[in-house]
Order: sequence, then C-alpha cells, then structure tokens
Amino acid sequence: MKNTQKAVQERRQDILRAVLEKGEVTVEEIALTHKISGMTVRRDFKAMENNRLLHRIHGGAISFDRFSELNGFHSRVEENREKISRYAERYVEDGDILFINGSRTALNMLRYVGAKKVLVYTNNGWAMEEKYPSGVKICLTGGEIRERVMVGDYVMRNLLYLTVDKIFIGCAAVYSDGEFRYDIPTEIGINEAMISRTKNKVYVLADHTKFQKRETTDIRYGSAVYEKQIVLITDEKADRSIVESLKNRGIEVVVACE
Repeated sequence: MKNTQKAVQERRQDILRAVLEKGEVTVEEIALTHKISGMTVRRDFKAMENNRLLHRIHGGAISFDRFSELNGFHSRVEENREKISRYAERYVEDGDILFINGSRTALNMLRYVGAKKVLVYTNNGWAMEEKYPSGVKICLTGGEIRERVMVGDYVMRNLLYLTVDKIFIGCAAVYSDGEFRYDIPTEIGINEAMISRTKNKVYVLADHTKFQKRETTDIRYGSAVYEKQIVLITDEKADRSIVESLKNRGIEVVVACE
C-alpha cells in the first residue's frame, strides 16, 4: 500500500475498527494484515494515541474500555517483573562486570545486589534516574536516545572496546521457536555486539506476558536468535508448552520464586 495521506488515513481507520471490535491488537498482527513494517505500525499507534483514539501498550494497542480492565492486570504484571528482578540478582557475583540493555526489569535487578561491587555498562537511559547500592558503578554507552534507550553507531563503537563477565537483557517478546523480539530494531545489533563481548552466559529477563507461540513465519521483523548459552528468567505463569519448546531448543528456563 502506498504511503499517501489518504492511504495512511484509511489504514488508521481500519486499525481503529479492529481495536474497537477486538479490544486489543498487536503490532505483528497489524503489520501482517496491512503488509507494512512494525515501525510503521508503531508510528500509527503513536499518532492515534495522540488523538486519543486508543492506548498503546507493550507490543500493541488497546481500546479505552480494555485499558480500564487491564489496570489491575498491569499491577500484577509489575509484581511479577519485580520478582524476576530480585531473583536475577543471585546470578551476580561480587566484582562482576556486566552489560545491561534497555530493559527496565534487568536494570531494576541492580537495586538488590546489596554490598556486592558491580561495574555496569548500559545503554539504558533509565539508569540516570535510579538510585542503587553504593557498590554499583554505572557507565553509560552514550548514543542517540530513543524511548530511553541509547542506540546508533556511537554505542556500537564503544562496545567494541569492552569485555564483560555477564549480560542481563530484556526483550519485547519470547517466541516458542527461540527467537527474541525487540520493538526498537536497532537494539538487535547492539544486543548482539554486547553478547559478542561477554565471556559467560546470557541472562534474559521476561515475564509471562511476553511468551508467544510462533504462529507465522512471515513476520520476523525485529527478532533475533542468540547462539550463546541462554538462561531465561521468567515467572510461574509462563506458558508451559512454550517453556518446554524453549528447553528443547537448549534454552535454560528458570522460574523466579520467593
């Protein structure tokens, strides 16, 4: 579909109809239906949210009625993410040098390291607004800021000079076939660069709402498969069939518990 003003308006009307009928749509669903990129879908969602036609959520958009229903649900999801952050801390050792990507859940892990001395390199802009234990030293990669995440060639160049012990990252979705999706596509290259400069395991923090079955092979926009050993830390509500599928692909899945 040509990206004329009329075409954009018609597409957004179709999106609005879908949101009102279903209550919720995903970026992937709209991209597949209209044969457009995920980035274009997110631009549509943002413009429509600015006009108070819908609410954007992680990986999609919802109607105002659905938004009201989800208020309580979101608070429970945040509790699960906090639990994952606390649990992930046990994999951090005193003296570790770490990478952390743009994930809030991964970054929040640092609040629980206690007296451990940890050096962290991150492209996560939220780090500038948080307070951590005195032993945590934060070094920002620099770069162009997009949605509180630093991206671009400047980040990539700086990463090439670094070597760390472990990496803790988040993602937009975990697919049953072992792929991880990112809503800022340029994050894929940055994550891969971080992983290539990491000596040990890759720790991915993802709550159960991010687990998705791979229903189509057509849309792989913003997804990546990592070859290093992965430890995926999630919560007890994670879809068991997806967990088993991931384990069969060599991914170690750990359920965060109290």
